[in-house]
Amino acid sequence: MRLTGKKVLSFVHDEFEDLELWYPIHRLREEGAIVHLAGEDANVKYIGKYGVPATSDYAFSDVSANDYDALLVPGGWAPDKIRRFEEVLEFVQQMDEQKKPIGQICHAGWVLISAKILSGRNVTSTPGIKDDMENAGAIWHDEAVVVDGHLVSSRRPPDLPDYMREFIRVLEDKK
Repeated sequence: MRLTGKKVLSFVHDEFEDLELWYPIHRLREEGAIVHLAGEDANVKYIGKYGVPATSDYAFSDVSANDYDALLVPGGWAPDKIRRFEEVLEFVQQMDEQKKPIGQICHAGWVLISAKILSGRNVTSTPGIKDDMENAGAIWHDEAVVVDGHLVSSRRPPDLPDYMREFIRVLEDKK
């Protein structure tokens, strides 16, 4: 259990991509990490694009970057909702400033764009938001996973094994 004692936060909102939320959570828990979900409100059941539910442990306003070792942002349509909360953007900025691992997949790049942390960073995402990523100053690559320091990005569900292998490695290496 390589991640025993590590705490990871994942954002959640309606229409998250089911696999992009649950696959990473299960992989991290298999490695011993504690994973919490934060949504617009605490104790709310959010429904994924394909009907899989996820209940938030906390509200966005109740979490602090100082309490977590890493952050995951799932894709789907949820990122377009998640990025509208100032406390989310501040959390992402603080995680970035503290160089804590940030994982983003598919449309999750929208949250990092709104947090304004992508300028000059190497990333990937779903090709559907490539222009958004580049317009935010990112250097976009069409690869299964791209690691740029503490930032780990991936394209879509078929890339999840590569994404989580690298995210776990980056989190494990973070002292």
